[in-house]
Formats: sequence, structure tokens, C-alpha cells
Amino acid sequence: MQSHRVTIKDIARELGVSPSTVSRAMKDHPDISPDTKKLVNDLVEKLKYRPNALALSLRSRKTNLIALVVPEIVHHFFSSVISGIEEVAQEAGYHVMIFQSNESYEREMAIAESLTSIPIDGLLVSIAKTSRKFGHFRDLMNQGIPLVFFDRASEEIDTDKVIVDDFTGAYNAVEYLIRTGCKRIAHFGAPQHLQIGYQRKRGYISALEKHGIEPVEDLMIKCDSLAEALELTPGIMRLDKPPDAIFAVNDLTASGAMKVLKQLRYRIPDEVSVIGFTDGLVASIIDPGLTSVSQHGFEMGKRAMSMLLQRMDVLEEDVPARTDIIPTELIVRESTRALPGS
Repeated sequence: MQSHRVTIKDIARELGVSPSTVSRAMKDHPDISPDTKKLVNDLVEKLKYRPNALALSLRSRKTNLIALVVPEIVHHFFSSVISGIEEVAQEAGYHVMIFQSNESYEREMAIAESLTSIPIDGLLVSIAKTSRKFGHFRDLMNQGIPLVFFDRASEEIDTDKVIVDDFTGAYNAVEYLIRTGCKRIAHFGAPQHLQIGYQRKRGYISALEKHGIEPVEDLMIKCDSLAEALELTPGIMRLDKPPDAIFAVNDLTASGAMKVLKQLRYRIPDEVSVIGFTDGLVASIIDPGLTSVSQHGFEMGKRAMSMLLQRMDVLEEDVPARTDIIPTELIVRESTRALPGS
């Protein structure tokens, strides 16, 4: 336990009590028994615990400043989330500083390091695609900074989260393709260490299996960007049995697939149907219009900021972390066939 700076959570874990109990015992709170206070203070002395100056500063005064870390601002989804966050933040009298990780773990760590010297009241994060370790965010929480994850969340950190129902969104999209007559459906997916990638693939497979369609390994590829779609779609369409539909993990990937399909002279949706996930600006302006799963980014941003405000109000309380799941909606456009009888 002494290989890193000792925190209140370390002391609480050692004594089998909550962090708020430790905090109150150190402040000689009347609700804490004398025996517990002695146990806490003895361990504090033994471990040479010293309160973090920044954490104390954050607890004693408000800066009305929120830090927001997103993978990429250029994506319509994240710009929608930012709009939702800023609407709630401004109403509550907070300013939002936006940081962009550019999908880089190293950049994300550098941002977290810089935040240790910036007096912020709270932190909102959607993790980078390449992040697999999250100690940098745990360190910020140990300094007393409330953290809420949105969209892409770490399962390793016990904190509040706002996510979309990725499994159901993917399931409904693939089931729609099956009901319109598609039988060989490809999935252009995200890395499986990301919950959004894992859950959307799981929804895809579950829909196939429910309708008696055996998932085909050759039809499931890691392809989650416009560039990868332009590079990989020709190969999947050269298979002996090419797909008659593509379910892509996001709209930009779907639009890249559609561009290649047009170049290869496939008719969309008569020969190949395409569904994306996001329902951003791309979905409505591409030709034909892209059927897509709406993530309700603006609503996600509002909920994430509201959750952070609530967490900041109970910073000293032992309140369990919670996860807010936003339902999805399939927005049908011209890139998929109509349902029979419609």
C-alpha cells in the first residue's frame, strides 16, 4: 500500500469502512464513535497520510470549472454531447474546458496530468480508443475530483456513467435487416476491449442466432473508421459469398462502405443494405440516406452533466456509483429495404 501516495480510500479499505467514515473521523465528526476515530487516526499516523492540497482546495472552494475529455471533437456525436453538457453547465453557472485525446492513450494521460494543476470542480470523460489502463483517472478521483464517464466508460473504475443501450440498438438494427430479407449480414465493428464494440457485436450475433442464422467469422471484421471502411470493404465484397447487408459500428464507417459499394456498382439497398450507428449529420446528407441507430447524443450530454452536478453535491457522502442507460432508436432511411407489407 505504500508504493503510492496513501489516500483516504486506502485507509478505508484497510479498516473495512467507507471513505466518508474516514473523512468524518479525521474531522472529529460527532456521528463517528470514539473507537472508530482512534482506529482511523492511528492508521493515519502509521501510514503517514497527508491530505492532498489540491483536493482540500477543491473541497473548500468552487471554481465553477468543469473539464471535458473527448476522443474527437469533429464527430457529430461528440459535438452533440458537448452541446448537451454546455446547456446544463451554463444553467448551473459552470464553464466547460474541452480537451481532445485524438484517440490516443498517451495524449489522454498527458491531459490527466495537466489537470492535476488546474483547479476544476469536476471531470467528464469519454475514453480514447487505445486506452486500456485508467490509473490516470483513478489518481484524479483520489485527489477529490468527481468523475463521470459517458459513452465510452472504463469498467475498472467505480464511478458514475452515462451510456447508450448498445446491445439493444445493434440487435434491433440487425433484426430489421433480417426482416427485410437480408441473410448474409456483415459487421464492421470496433475494438472489443471497448464496451461499445463488445456490446454492439454481441447484439449483432444475438439477432442472427435468434433468427437461425449462423454467424460467419469472415463477415465480422474490425473496421470502425472512414479510412478503414474505404480500405477493407472491397475485400469483404470479393468473398465467394459477399454480404447482402452491412451493419457498421458508426455512421462514418457506414458512409465509407457505401462509397465503395457505389464504386463497385452495387445497388443500395436492392443488392446491399447498410445500417450505421449514431444518426449524426452524415446519415441525413449522404445519398441514399443512411438508416442508423440514434444514440441521442444531446440527451447523453445533458444527463452526464446533471449526474456530475449531483456527484459534486455529495462528494463527502458514501453514495454508490450509478449507471444511466439511454435507450436507442432505429431511424430508417433509404439505405435499407422497406419491411414487407409497408
